[in-house]
Amino acid sequence: MTHMLDAYADIVGADVIRHLRQLAEPLQGKTVVHVNSTRRGGGVAEILEKMVPLTRDLGINAHWEVITGDSEFFQCTKSLHNALQGDRLTIPETLLDHYQDVNVQNAQQLRPILEEADFVFIHDPQPAALLKYCGKRKGKWIWRSHIDASRPHRAAWRFLEQFVRGYDASIFSLPQFAQTLPHPEYIVSPSIDPLSEKNIDLPLAELESVRVRFGIDPELPLIAQISRFDRFKDPLGVIEAYKLARRFIPRLQLVLAGGGAADDPEAEAVLTEVYAAADDDPNIKILVLPPDAHRTINALQRLADIVIQKSTKEGFGLTVTEAMWKGKPVIGGDTGGIRLQVINFQTGFLVNTPEGAALRIRYLFNQPKKAREMGITVKNFVRENFLITRQVREHLTLMFALQYGSADRIELG
Repeated sequence: MTHMLDAYADIVGADVIRHLRQLAEPLQGKTVVHVNSTRRGGGVAEILEKMVPLTRDLGINAHWEVITGDSEFFQCTKSLHNALQGDRLTIPETLLDHYQDVNVQNAQQLRPILEEADFVFIHDPQPAALLKYCGKRKGKWIWRSHIDASRPHRAAWRFLEQFVRGYDASIFSLPQFAQTLPHPEYIVSPSIDPLSEKNIDLPLAELESVRVRFGIDPELPLIAQISRFDRFKDPLGVIEAYKLARRFIPRLQLVLAGGGAADDPEAEAVLTEVYAAADDDPNIKILVLPPDAHRTINALQRLADIVIQKSTKEGFGLTVTEAMWKGKPVIGGDTGGIRLQVINFQTGFLVNTPEGAALRIRYLFNQPKKAREMGITVKNFVRENFLITRQVREHLTLMFALQYGSADRIELG
């Protein structure tokens, strides 16, 4: 074991770290494998990037594997993702067959480690079919859904259900996201790493450097949405809200910053629509950032007066947590996991329309004392609920539950 976890003691307390090590004792030497579809870009990759080494730090043999696929595969999984979030899409049978073929190919590559692992966490729909092609599995398999599947298009859910029914357990981010399945279902909300480059404190000189690089005027109030260019993130709605708010705050400026993910083929089309909606407004900064621009994202969130995450569908919304950790009030879409984080008039505001977002922008700029009070509240709220140490604890507890089944008593030592 290393001592990575000890660095978190000043943030969450030494007792939390001692508790994690106590929970991990009976799992020493177990092999845990996480599988997803991209190593860079998106919240799942960000979580795994830190959860896997922290799990290793606890004496557990943790691995992270990434499946491969071609453009047709990711076209299928993006459509499947959108349909699970409620879009009424008809996915051609040829694409669905290709989805299974790609999972067969990946199973052939990953079978040696997956079949021998004590616990396998399969993230989201892309690799969900792997279980079907790993018939000699030794350990427990858990399907982890990070998306808002509360009202899925039924045909899409029926297709996916045939693969996830056979898992030993499922994890969802919110109770309302869960679907009826013949195995235990757990609720685990995502988290952020307070010691990552995206969340650590930054020197003022670095903030100023980012401000200058992107032409952000220090004299003008700034709102920002930091998110992938995805229709469910509603960047066009953010631009509309900005234009409405400018009627009352004429010198307002907006930053829309983000990029795509390797498994998202729609990002370029959405970005084209965003440029068209911005219509060359000099006070709208559209920033296409690489997946590893963590310190830049950190700086932009810290420079913003208000952070927006106006999603129309959202599994959780790590960018909300990130902004709150930096003491920013958040205006978020009234959907999915954002509702767990944004509490009206306490940690920010929930909105459904551009008009609602514009109204709250105006309110926060006209009530600076209330905005400052929210900033103090939101950081403490994240500390108590949405840091990586809490998610590691819940994963350890889940593995305990699956390993010991219906045992009446579990000795932790």
